Amino acid sequence: MPTVHDWINSPLGIVDGLFGKTQHERSFFFWFFQVPSLNDVPLHYLKPNSLVKFRCMVQDMFDPEFFMGVYEMNDPTSNSKQVKCGKYKDITEGGVDFNSRNTVTSERQTFYCVPIPGESQWNSFAGTSQARVVPSTSYVPNRHKRSYEEDDEMDTQPQQMKDESHGNIEPKRQETEAPSHDSSPSHCTSSLDLNFPLPGEKGPACLVKVYEDWDSFKLNDMLEVFGILSVDPALSVIADEREASSLLDPTEGMETVEEQKVHSPPASLVPRLHMLYAQPLVHNNPLLPSSVSENNGNYLSSVLGELASIRAELLTYLTHVLLGDSLAAEYLILHLISNVYSRQDVLPLGKFTLNLSGCPHSSPFTEHLYKVIQQLVPSSYRLCMSLHNMNNQRMVPRKDYTANRLLSGTLQLANNTSLFLDETQLEQGQLDATGVRNITALGNLISWQKVDYDFNYHQMEFSCNINVLITSEGRSLLPSDCQVHLRPTLNPPNLEEYLSAVQVAQVPSQLNKYRIYLSVARAVNYTISDEITKAVEEDFVEMRKDDPQSMSAEDLHRLLDVARLLSLSHGQNTLSRDGWMKAKQLEALRISRTPQQKCVNGNEP
Repeated sequence: MPTVHDWINSPLGIVDGLFGKTQHERSFFFWFFQVPSLNDVPLHYLKPNSLVKFRCMVQDMFDPEFFMGVYEMNDPTSNSKQVKCGKYKDITEGGVDFNSRNTVTSERQTFYCVPIPGESQWNSFAGTSQARVVPSTSYVPNRHKRSYEEDDEMDTQPQQMKDESHGNIEPKRQETEAPSHDSSPSHCTSSLDLNFPLPGEKGPACLVKVYEDWDSFKLNDMLEVFGILSVDPALSVIADEREASSLLDPTEGMETVEEQKVHSPPASLVPRLHMLYAQPLVHNNPLLPSSVSENNGNYLSSVLGELASIRAELLTYLTHVLLGDSLAAEYLILHLISNVYSRQDVLPLGKFTLNLSGCPHSSPFTEHLYKVIQQLVPSSYRLCMSLHNMNNQRMVPRKDYTANRLLSGTLQLANNTSLFLDETQLEQGQLDATGVRNITALGNLISWQKVDYDFNYHQMEFSCNINVLITSEGRSLLPSDCQVHLRPTLNPPNLEEYLSAVQVAQVPSQLNKYRIYLSVARAVNYTISDEITKAVEEDFVEMRKDDPQSMSAEDLHRLLDVARLLSLSHGQNTLSRDGWMKAKQLEALRISRTPQQKCVNGNEP
């Protein structure tokens, strides 16, 4: 029976031993131990052909490729032939008999995967990992998404140990930073980039080779992939030879030079990971079990009773952050736990885009507010809506047919990402065609929770589930589900010092409680009894009796959303009469402070 050590260090040998057996016999081990992670351990600390895992998002899907699934090789020592499994490897051994009748050609799919975009610094699985790193046992990862330059600075391993682990001295790895997403057509062909969705991000990208059920995976899926690491230097040599031959004789290959660069990058920069198993991630909060939103009754029942008390503490914290405005803090909590739980035709149910207006211009307030949210949620991104960013950033992913890849954009985000749109940064000026397209894309994301990817000749719609918070001085130019006008009751002499002090006062254990609270509240199933439904209908008729214009169908829909989120925020999975009354009171307070304006882009104030 293979041991844990065998699986981590020599998975290919075990696969060969299990050749011909069922998938069940090969996959049981993933649930019993953890393995080194590409997210947290530098690539040069990992042993080639060892078992690793990678927490990632599927950024692109390449065309299927053919390989020798079964091949026969000549064994010169015994002067005999052996049938070998060709799975989970890029380079086969020497002595392959290409004329053998036992050769079986198989097909596999390749996914281009990147770290989950916008993961917060606190969101590292390193602290919970029991991974066994080979060959180093002295390295302790302490920060997520550290750049490779920093890895090299912290590298205190003796050079001899590195040489023994890799067989020879490998050149120092290079880090490629994410591009600025300009709209130049030659952007992807000038030099290789790692095509991260968000500008400025660093981390490993990986070509994941998928052998079974690849149709069950979708673009932008969050996965934890367990597989065999392949970083054979021969991969880079083969890529260079293919590129040179195509330059000499274009008929040698169907791929363009640009496509070869993208699909066969140096393994030292983009390693290959041959998938043995992939676990879809419903969320990427390391403080919760992976099955929290899959009716994990035991876990939910153990924490639901604590949600109300944690909510009170979080409300106090956010009230201080929002300069004493407890109503705005209430709505911010509702926003942070909102989630698209279903779709009715094209309408995404559960989204709750919040427009926090009244935010001061040219002050550190919005920057500090984002830092607070970044501390609370697993993944987030702040988009400063300056005129330059609107006119120059590529937000919508676009297909590059020359390199045959999907050029990423800032709106290619994983589910449950918090998108912070800072409209206070928008100055006077003219939006060009790119800016108009970006504003339109943001509007579609907010209203329909979808992004239309640009495939040149057509657009392809991709559904998403992204929490959008808009901060603005006046009412936002973008649509929203709810607008709350900020009314500070505190006026600290030094705003930046005050906000920094409020953040520092929160100890890590308290922040962890907030992080668990927000994720659990999103996962609770919610229902409304027939009795409460009837009471709500009667209340709606009563409210419209004197003034039919005072309560529209859209107003009722928003009120029901507020009531649902308010119940969930208190750890209640059904609406009560008290909850309905509390929601009505909140909405009355919000509307009383918001100047009545006409509907904009189909959304009520």
